[in-house]
Amino acid sequence: MQKVVAGITTSLDGYITGPNDGPGRGLGEGGERLHYWVFGGPWTYAQEARGKVTGADKEYLDASSKRVGAVIGGRNTFEAAEAWGGQNPFGVPFFIVTHRPDDSPAEGGFTFVGGLDEALDRARTAAASKDVSVMGGADVIRQVLLAGHVDELTISIAPIVLGDGKRLFEGFREPLTLEHLQLRQSPYATHITYGVIR
Repeated sequence: MQKVVAGITTSLDGYITGPNDGPGRGLGEGGERLHYWVFGGPWTYAQEARGKVTGADKEYLDASSKRVGAVIGGRNTFEAAEAWGGQNPFGVPFFIVTHRPDDSPAEGGFTFVGGLDEALDRARTAAASKDVSVMGGADVIRQVLLAGHVDELTISIAPIVLGDGKRLFEGFREPLTLEHLQLRQSPYATHITYGVIR
């Protein structure tokens, strides 16, 4: 059965980016440490990552990737990631939620849509029997949680304190009841998957 799954990495103090995130520094100042688990170790924006994901981190990524048939992300994340070099990095349909769908590149394997409901409808159709994955930014994940569409939420907690930046649940005022489903742990992150109770 198809599910809507959301996942994001946060610091111990709840930040999904360091301060001053944007193009060329998508995770903000010092935020590279959030994604050490993705690249198998330390990396910086000044030097290209050279490691590979391993161990529990690889198990989590591989299991997630097998389930996903479409991805939804936000325009700010798209721009902060510098459009992933102009090429969809996921190999499945990728829908970008934006207030400016007409002001969007027509190449690279991205589809720009004007709202979350449209993105969900199109992603569900494109994913067929596979899951729809909602990635960052925080605003898109908050919206999809508040709308009651998320079946599973994975929070990957990096063992760092950033002190400033953007928070996933900033301004989130609705109660959210979660059921623990799975835990994977590595030296770089603890991946906790929750079922969202509606």
